[in-house]
Amino acid sequence: MKHLFDELSCSISKITTKKYSTSFSLGILALKPSIRPAIYAIYAYVRLADEIVDSFHNYDKATLLSRLKDETKIALNEHISLNPILQSFQQTVHQYKIDYNLIEQFLHSMEMDLQKVDYNSDLYNQYIYGSAEVVGLMCLQIFTEGNKTKYEELKPFAMKLGSAFQKVNFLRDLKDDYQLLGRTYFPNMNMGVFDNEVKSQIEDDIEIEFKQALIGIQKLPNSSKFGVYLAYKYYLSLFYKIKNKSSSEILNSRIRISNSHKALVAFKSYLRYKIALL
Repeated sequence: MKHLFDELSCSISKITTKKYSTSFSLGILALKPSIRPAIYAIYAYVRLADEIVDSFHNYDKATLLSRLKDETKIALNEHISLNPILQSFQQTVHQYKIDYNLIEQFLHSMEMDLQKVDYNSDLYNQYIYGSAEVVGLMCLQIFTEGNKTKYEELKPFAMKLGSAFQKVNFLRDLKDDYQLLGRTYFPNMNMGVFDNEVKSQIEDDIEIEFKQALIGIQKLPNSSKFGVYLAYKYYLSLFYKIKNKSSSEILNSRIRISNSHKALVAFKSYLRYKIALL
């Protein structure tokens, strides 16, 4: 009756996604039902690693992350794990032939979060690639469902979208990352001189990536196009809200989008999708 455990594993990944992200949960609901479990599995696995480095302050984070890394390898090699999130993740990796190198790069970026890193441009790009771009590529392998030509065509756009999402997260979480975790991701940035000019430069970079990512979203298969577009619009609305705040406001509060505003974004996005205005 292994299928019961598999169903339980998928359910726990879904619950994990809903618990941690309303935006992504709503975006996933807009995907074709057959690919939703795989996206839940990826999000839950990524969230598991994120929680270790971001939240488990009274525990040995390095040991926990190393254990997750080892258990991931075992699960992938043995095609089974007693950890339900790892179980649904390894099934997804095998079903969609997700490149193991993407997983290794993701875990490497998580390891970078365990130490205080002075980010120059190279380290910044390396971290963005491993923490965000590879997650977009994992999802893209699911969206293209084995079509290697389509995957290669859309790969640069998926990376831009993942990068834009992550950089918006950096701006949103700037206060907590710096004050609670001692992290500053943006390269060569002195938090003592984070002003509106510096903020604007970062935002210009993000805006370019959002525009480039939209080109790829328009080329996605119908099974995933609206779901990804919806997540894109959620993050774009958060980005514009951050953009309208001053640097001091960003440093002193975490900017959020209300559920009512998310509902409005979803409604408008659906209308644009239906009349082919993406």
